[in-house]
Amino acid sequence: MTESIEKRVQKALDEIRPQIQADGGDVELVAVEKLTVKVRLVGACAGCPMSAMTLKQGVEALIKQRVPEILKVEAVK
Repeated sequence: MTESIEKRVQKALDEIRPQIQADGGDVELVAVEKLTVKVRLVGACAGCPMSAMTLKQGVEALIKQRVPEILKVEAVK
């Protein structure tokens, strides 16, 4: 049986989480709606000027690599 998209996204987040936590932040999965992942950046990531780059080049890139059917990743508050 194949894993759900949500479980595969969560595994990808668990994979990148240590690098984010090393900088005092974290990332939480909020929802997977259609083929869009919604995450919340917390801790030091919330309001950090580099958070947009972390989201696109780090989180989104890894999720799309691990779960190719995902089209985009958005940060929500």
